[in-house]
Amino acid sequence: MSVGTRRERERAKIRDSLVQVALTVLEHEGTAAVTVRRVAGEVEYTAPVVYQHFANKEALLLALVEVGYARLHARMAAAAENAVAADGRILDTGRAYVEFAAAHPHLYQLMNSADVDAHGRFRAATPVVRLVEDLMTNWAGAHGIVLADPTETCEVAWATLYGIAGLGKLDTVGYARAAHLADRALRALLLSWRTHPDGDYP
Repeated sequence: MSVGTRRERERAKIRDSLVQVALTVLEHEGTAAVTVRRVAGEVEYTAPVVYQHFANKEALLLALVEVGYARLHARMAAAAENAVAADGRILDTGRAYVEFAAAHPHLYQLMNSADVDAHGRFRAATPVVRLVEDLMTNWAGAHGIVLADPTETCEVAWATLYGIAGLGKLDTVGYARAAHLADRALRALLLSWRTHPDGDYP
C-alpha cells in the first residue's frame, strides 16, 4: 500500500468517525447540539481537525443528511423487494418511510430542514426520488395504465407521506396512527390513479 493510499484511508476513517459522532449527538439531542466544537470534543480532536474534513457546520450537517437519505433508501428498497404485488410495493415502501421518520425523528427533521442547502438536500434525496419514480412506473405498467404526468404522481405520493409523517410527531396522532393514515391515503391515491390516470377528474 502506498503512503498516499494509506493517508487517504486514514483521512476517510477520521471523516467517518466524525460523521458517526455527529449523528449520535443529533439523534439524542437534535440539530442545535451538533456543532464543530462539540463533535471535536467528543472524539478528543481540536476544531481545526474537524475543519480539515468539513468547511463549516452546514457541510457537517449535509453529511448527516446524506447518511439519512442513504438509510431511508435502504429501508424503502428492502420493503419494496419483500412485497409480492405492485400495490403492495407502494404501500409497504410508504409504511417504511413513516417508520423511518418514527425511528429517527431528529435525523428526519434535518433531512427536510432549511439548515442545509436545498440543492445539497435534493442531491442526497435523488436515489429515493428515483426509487419512488421506478415504483410508480412499474405499478402503472402492472395495471396497464399510462399516467398523464408520472413526475407529478410521484410528487403527490411523496408530499402525502411527508405530510403524514409530520403528523406522527404530534402526541395527539403518534407514528402508529400516522402509518395507518399513510396506508389509507396511498390506497386512495392508487384507486384514483387507476380510475383516472389522465388526471381528468369529474
